[in-house]
Amino acid sequence: MTKQVLILGATGQIAGHAIDALLANSDDHLLLYTRHPQNLKNIDENRETVIKGDILKQAELDAAVAKADVIYANLRNPEIKQQAENIVNAMDKHGVKQLVWISSIGIYDEVPGKFGEWNNAELGGGQKDSYLGTYRSAADVVSASDIDYTIIRPAWLTNKDEVDYETTERGETFKGTEVSRKLIGNFVAKIIDDPAPYARKDFGVNKPNTDGDKPSWY
Repeated sequence: MTKQVLILGATGQIAGHAIDALLANSDDHLLLYTRHPQNLKNIDENRETVIKGDILKQAELDAAVAKADVIYANLRNPEIKQQAENIVNAMDKHGVKQLVWISSIGIYDEVPGKFGEWNNAELGGGQKDSYLGTYRSAADVVSASDIDYTIIRPAWLTNKDEVDYETTERGETFKGTEVSRKLIGNFVAKIIDDPAPYARKDFGVNKPNTDGDKPSWY
């Protein structure tokens, strides 16, 4: 069945990989939602519709969510908790159940050892208004909802052309230090295609055998 997939933050790098995977491996129609549509290139008008909008403006978001079967949110913003609240409200209003949400490694203090200490120092672990604090608050909004969410917490991201990965669930110790953006985009497409195994779950995602005190390029 063809789905209408609303991609929030469609100009992001991970979103670009997810778009490529969805176009290549599904019949889905993609609704590309962004404040900066001029940054989207090579649009296939038969498969993609560009929507200019701001997630912090509820009416604009509602109009887009009303057209969708699935929401994929790839966001980075100090107001991400408010964005999460707006998305959940719009999904409830229009009866949309599936959400794939990109979050951050370390929001649950799940990263062990020296790497965990380094990650917290870089991202502000334990501080409410830090990068990790705001992402945790947003993830809590999503997981407290009654929608069929999947939260993804990627390791530190690379631009490598690889799709090797392993996952850990919430409550398990995070593994590895890095993962490719291409892999995360492909994982998003996989979840959208077959959501049932991933519904109401929260995954850390990493490339196997990348354990260390910090990512290899630091």
